[in-house]
Amino acid sequence: MRILAFSGSLRTASSNAATLQAMSILAPPGVDIVLYEGLARLPHFNPDLDRSEAPELLPPQVRELRRQVGLASGLLISSPEYAHGVAGSFKNALDWLVASLEFPGKPVALINTAPRAVHSDAQLREILATMSARVIAGASITAPISGVGRNLDAQAIAADPELSRQLRQALGVFVEAVVAAPE
Repeated sequence: MRILAFSGSLRTASSNAATLQAMSILAPPGVDIVLYEGLARLPHFNPDLDRSEAPELLPPQVRELRRQVGLASGLLISSPEYAHGVAGSFKNALDWLVASLEFPGKPVALINTAPRAVHSDAQLREILATMSARVIAGASITAPISGVGRNLDAQAIAADPELSRQLRQALGVFVEAVVAAPE
C-alpha cells in the first residue's frame, strides 16, 4: 500500500514534515508512506492551464503531483495554520487537484501538530469535502499531538512512547479504512 503524505509547510524544520516522516518510520509492514517533495515547485494555480481537454498543457510539476496522487491508496495531510487559515502553498496544491480525476474519493487523514491550529483544520475539512475527498475521522488527529512542538525530529517523534502510540493508532485506523474502501 502506497500512502502519499503532504506537509503543508515549506519550513526546513517543520513539525508537520517531521511527524509525517515519523509515521513513515512507524508504518506497518507492507505500507509505504512517501512524503510529497514538490510543494515549493508548484506554479501558482491558473485555471486557464487546468483544462481536462488538454492535459498536456498542464505544467509538468502539476502532472507529477496528479500522477503521485493517482498512485496513492490514500493521503496523509499535516499542514500548519497561518493567519487563521490554510497555508497558501498547500492551498495552491489543493487548487491544482480540484479538477483532477485522481483526487475524488481518495481516503484522507488529517494530522494536526499545532496547539493553536483550529481554523485551518476546519477550512481543510470544508475544502476536502468540496473536492470529494473521503476524510477518515477515526484516523485523523484533530487535537494537536502533544509534544511535537518540542522541536523533535522524525526519529525522536517515532521513539517517543506517547507520540508513537498516537501515530500508530491513527495509521492502523487509516490502513483499515483504505483496505475496506471500495475500488
